[in-house]
Amino acid sequence: MPDARAAPLLDIRRIYLEAAAEAHPRGREILARFPAAERIPVDSHWRIPALREADPGEFLRPKREVLVLGVKKGMTFRPNGRSADFIAPSTSNGCAMACAYCYVARRKGHANPVTVFANIEAIAAATARHAGRLGPKPPNQVDPRDWVYDLGENGDLSVDALISDNVRDLVALFRTLPNAKGSFATKWVNPALLDYDPQGRTRIRMSLMPAGLARLLDIRTAPVAERIAAIPELHRAGYEVQVNFSPVVLREGWEAEWAALFQELDAALPAAVKDQLAAEIIMLTHNDALHAVNLAWHPKAEALLWRPDLQEEKQSEGGQTNLRYRSGWKGRWLGRFRDLLAAHMPYCRVRYAF
Repeated sequence: MPDARAAPLLDIRRIYLEAAAEAHPRGREILARFPAAERIPVDSHWRIPALREADPGEFLRPKREVLVLGVKKGMTFRPNGRSADFIAPSTSNGCAMACAYCYVARRKGHANPVTVFANIEAIAAATARHAGRLGPKPPNQVDPRDWVYDLGENGDLSVDALISDNVRDLVALFRTLPNAKGSFATKWVNPALLDYDPQGRTRIRMSLMPAGLARLLDIRTAPVAERIAAIPELHRAGYEVQVNFSPVVLREGWEAEWAALFQELDAALPAAVKDQLAAEIIMLTHNDALHAVNLAWHPKAEALLWRPDLQEEKQSEGGQTNLRYRSGWKGRWLGRFRDLLAAHMPYCRVRYAF
């Protein structure tokens, strides 16, 4: 199994660079952070043949050593209704971590290293305009008062904050929006976020799973114990903190290991966090394309993720064919999961589960 802690998360040696990115102050700041990195001009941050031609067996190297710097062109706000009301235009895509079940599109190549967009001012301005056009927020499971914007659909903003100040700027933006808050899920612990002064206007969803499972599946992420320990600190720093139990991967003994996680979490959380805690529960979704990629670099993970005996094909909203737990069984397993959570953490409201 790959060792998530054997090398630094980022050791940027090559930067694939759209020329337009260097025209922005943020682009120049990022380049100055990595002065020794080789700069390779590209026409598009999506079309980088060298990343597509990489050896699948070297899956982790590009994630550690490669950064793509580009400019965000489309400023689309997509309705969501699950983690957020809207998916905001991203300030990045791709990830330095390597979760074996990750659904993020690998259009840059199988490893999909981090791309950071330099035109943060345009992204922030578009978000402010969008929020300003909205009327009062009807209460829903996302939030009873504020329109919530998912800021990190295709990456992890705690990691992005190691690369640039884009995340700091987003947190500052939502301090100024009276009817909206930002939201992102994370599996990384970045102490720098504690100094961003969110004033309750940014929600962090800490993704958790049993530690033994995470060691096999959550490659290059922060250990689960570190993520749990960070929750009270983030809350004290002014974030709204929720938890994301994702994905729920079924294997022999899954109930006992999740119950142990709930007990650990309950013991670690102060009353102030428990009083505002809510959770998302997401059962595993897999697909054959990701299965093929994983077999080349981490086949042990597929023994848990690829379970045709428990799974069935289902079309996603995007038209792709995925594997999900069989519908009749999934409902019963999800019900059992919710019962376990209620038994150990009765104060934890489930915002949504699927």
